[in-house]
Amino acid sequence: MKEAFPIIRKRIKGPELGEFMLSIRRSGVRTEDLVFLCIGTDRSTGDSLGPLVGTMLEEAGYTQVLGTLEFPLDASNMIHRLTSLPLMKSGKSFIAIDACLGQSSSITSYQVSNQPMEPGKSVGRMLPPVGNYSIAAIVNHNEGNQYAILQGTSLYRIMTMAKEITASIMDVFPLESAAGLTAEGELG
Repeated sequence: MKEAFPIIRKRIKGPELGEFMLSIRRSGVRTEDLVFLCIGTDRSTGDSLGPLVGTMLEEAGYTQVLGTLEFPLDASNMIHRLTSLPLMKSGKSFIAIDACLGQSSSITSYQVSNQPMEPGKSVGRMLPPVGNYSIAAIVNHNEGNQYAILQGTSLYRIMTMAKEITASIMDVFPLESAAGLTAEGELG
């Protein structure tokens, strides 16, 4: 049974991601209960973090993943894909993962929460909140033209952060019998 726990909304570094994942697990969530909403696009380096995480999870055998490099979950298709997803009403727990911009001193940190994420907020997009839990990777500073900043973000930084997120998920929620979605959002 899931226990209620206080609202978490804090900035952490990569090594602390495992503790955040453990807090999710301690609330009663099992690997098979999770769906990963990996938000972003493969058309912008800085915004590719979510789809990279989704691709890494899928390549490791996780099937309840929405958003990969091949089939991104982005502003152009998010509402349609999420509202047409049968698992949205199935009692699953959703972890939303996205890149965001922040203060220069926060770059390479993560904003984590046991609350929904507002994707696109750092670039002025108005999309509905998604997820029961969220990980926003602060990939660059939020000064100037946000789209140009995302486009010019270091691929090395994105890859490093995507690997940190993926490793923390795999450590705390190892594959046992997780099954469900393919990248296209179809039941597997």
